[in-house]
Amino acid sequence: MKRSMTSLLVRAAVGGILASAAGAASAADIVRHSLGPNNNFPIARAVQVPAGKTIFFHSGTTPAPLDPKATPGSPEYWGDTKTQALSVFARLKESLTSLGLDFKDTVAMTVYLVGDPAKGGKMDFEGFMAAYTQYYGTKEQPNLPARSTVQVASLVAPGMLVEIEIQLAK
Repeated sequence: MKRSMTSLLVRAAVGGILASAAGAASAADIVRHSLGPNNNFPIARAVQVPAGKTIFFHSGTTPAPLDPKATPGSPEYWGDTKTQALSVFARLKESLTSLGLDFKDTVAMTVYLVGDPAKGGKMDFEGFMAAYTQYYGTKEQPNLPARSTVQVASLVAPGMLVEIEIQLAK
């Protein structure tokens, strides 16, 4: 009986230590590695998510029409890259809020930009960045995601120039 009680106490102590270690791991902070001391570009070089965090994979989000009465597919219908990106971020904010998340929880982002006919078929990276920097890298929301931005041939609807997919951790 004495031996079983000792064994039980040892198991309980080991279990408590392991539970503490697991709790400490899940309480660890997400680490965002900067691009370097002299680089102010508003993305992270890498984002480290510790064990115990919940990861969310948010589907790609596209803009709402700027003017639904305009000719579908026209620049008046969708707006330019900046306008569309602002629309996407507004739609993402609404979705994240309903999930109990916020832009600060974003750890990775993939941005799909269609070449803008008004820019000779080149993606409007500056227009996208003008919208992006209103949501990321601000004084109110300094958490930067790891990010890739790619130019694609087209998206789901003619004239649509922006789609954004994000991954979050909390």
